[in-house]
Amino acid sequence: QVQLVESGGGLVQAGGSLRLSCVASGSIFRINDMGWYRQAPGKQRELVAGITNSGMTNYADSVKGRFTISRDNAKKTVYLQMNSLKPDDTAVYYCNADVWLLQGPVQRYWGQGTQVTVSS
Repeated sequence: QVQLVESGGGLVQAGGSLRLSCVASGSIFRINDMGWYRQAPGKQRELVAGITNSGMTNYADSVKGRFTISRDNAKKTVYLQMNSLKPDDTAVYYCNADVWLLQGPVQRYWGQGTQVTVSS
């Protein structure tokens, strides 16, 4: 019904930047909140940043001032600009979206994940 496809991950040196994108497609009436999570090896998945349909944002303390979440509602896309990357940012990054379906209630969907590796 709904697919989320992430892109933009890769290998970068500490201090570098990456921009992640996540595009939603399918039987979508409206997308409410969208967000980025990450999961490092041996750790639980954690929230990195979230953004409401109206553009209100929230961030994990560990990324405040370095990462910026944004979205383009017309393109059904959420972005994560990551600057001043650190080795501790290495993880698989997942986007999610709370989607109001054309037929049915609001459901949360997840992307397949994109690997971000920061070398020291």
